[in-house]
Amino acid sequence: EEELAALWRQGRASTRVAARRVHPRLDPTAYPMLVVLAHGGPIRISELGAALMLDKSTISRQVDSAVRLGLVERSVDPTDARARLVGLTDAGSSALHAVRERRRASWREALASWDREDVVRLTALLAKLRQAGVR
Repeated sequence: EEELAALWRQGRASTRVAARRVHPRLDPTAYPMLVVLAHGGPIRISELGAALMLDKSTISRQVDSAVRLGLVERSVDPTDARARLVGLTDAGSSALHAVRERRRASWREALASWDREDVVRLTALLAKLRQAGVR
């Protein structure tokens, strides 16, 4: 439990740094939203909230804030004119891409001395832990 707690704290600190690199005023809790949008956007706010396990009011506040920063935009859902989609702007996509590339480089450097098999095994075990739903 102690190692997981330490890893969690380190991950939160890393996310704070990454959020500030995307935009100095981006709330760190909104950084995962940008990552989800980079993988699957544009998507409906309800889908975004479900993907992040956040309620509608929380995700709406995060979207509003990111819209004001020019990182995301809303558009009409072509399949339902009453619904809105949320996606990254070009500026948001570029900023996020640069930050994620920098983070990947840090990971590659940190794991450079590891055997490839250990990295693959760690990745599989982390996925297994996540799928177990431990909270």
